[in-house]
Amino acid sequence: MSSVETVSALERRLNASIPQQAIRGEVLSRLKNIGRTAKIAGFRPGKIPARILEQHYGAQAHQEALGDALQRSFAEAAQTNNLRVAGYPKFEVKTSDMNADQVEYSATFEVYPEVAIDDLSGETIERPVYELTQADVANTIATLRKQRATFERVSRDAQAEDQVHIDFTGRLDGEVFQGGEAKNYAFVLGVDRMLPEFEAAIIGMKAGETKSFDMTFPDDYHGKDVAGKQVTFTIALHSVEAPKLPEVDAKFAESVGIAGGDVSNLEGEIRVNLQREVARRLRARNKEAAMEVLLKAARFDLPKTLVEWEMQNLMRQTAQDMEARGIKMKDVPLSPELFAERAAKRVKLGLILSDLTQKHGLRAKPEQVRALVEDNAQSYDQPEEVVHWYYADSSRLQEIENLVMEENVAAWVMGQVKTADKNVTFNELMGN
Repeated sequence: MSSVETVSALERRLNASIPQQAIRGEVLSRLKNIGRTAKIAGFRPGKIPARILEQHYGAQAHQEALGDALQRSFAEAAQTNNLRVAGYPKFEVKTSDMNADQVEYSATFEVYPEVAIDDLSGETIERPVYELTQADVANTIATLRKQRATFERVSRDAQAEDQVHIDFTGRLDGEVFQGGEAKNYAFVLGVDRMLPEFEAAIIGMKAGETKSFDMTFPDDYHGKDVAGKQVTFTIALHSVEAPKLPEVDAKFAESVGIAGGDVSNLEGEIRVNLQREVARRLRARNKEAAMEVLLKAARFDLPKTLVEWEMQNLMRQTAQDMEARGIKMKDVPLSPELFAERAAKRVKLGLILSDLTQKHGLRAKPEQVRALVEDNAQSYDQPEEVVHWYYADSSRLQEIENLVMEENVAAWVMGQVKTADKNVTFNELMGN
């Protein structure tokens, strides 16, 4: 028999018992298995008396058997009581007498909440609208040419889009600060590589000139030693190089992925790719807006266990990302609490999506998954190989299924709310 107590909104306590005999039988079975390979001085493996095995391994076998019995008993009781368990239970064994007929225990755990979502009919979502233009295609080609520019030395003043080679030294209170000095440092002006004030001081200089100037770092600058403080820089400009754009020829077309370098296909291919990207970004904006509406309208408690797991997961992902960028994590202590708000939002949204998917039949259909896989594959030279790559691994395909499910939920939300089209610019949509 078992009973369930309500501890709080989502926390429950199960009280139950396990027949001692069932545990004893499991202990004997475990000791028998251990005895086949155990090494105890004076005995051959497989020939160790049961009494000796009990002395050496009895406590271990009993602990393992009890742990397994608790898990089985809890799972059966949870099913019997129709409990939707969130996370792992915390067990407390209440029987200390090894000879008792029943081992009584309690398990404290959380259950999944009942997801409640307010009526969405009063909400309004602004849907971004954009139609691709010929100017967008031309500007994209111009950007691709700039990205492939070579640089030639010139004798004029430095200006935006030039590449410069400089020595610089920065001093705070007369002392060179960490990261404030470099020799023959090369960068392109006007692409936000350096702070605007720093670049402004270089524009107008000629090769061979030296300049000193004061500059105040932003308050939120990543270098904490100089953030919000005024420093003095001295710059020696060695050379100015002007960009030389490549001709729109077969070599250029091939460099941007046009098969065979066919220039006549260049604009058409770029237009198709831009249209695909515009559509993708419009869908992403709509999905983001729909999810925000759901988060606002949903009202239920979150299982603390799931939030804590997600905090740990986000902290681990962040640490891995930073390590991949060459940052030594021992120098950057992270705390799970830094990710509490983000974790709570992700858990809440996950529960909402799961609930709506089940209630309204919004799971990804095979044909939807296939369509999205093929759409993603079109961005690659060998799309059929990309399709095969997705379908060769269930975890990769699961990612696509999740994306389709999210878009199905977003479409459902759009059908519940009022919508208003909002014209956006190409740069707004692309995040430029």
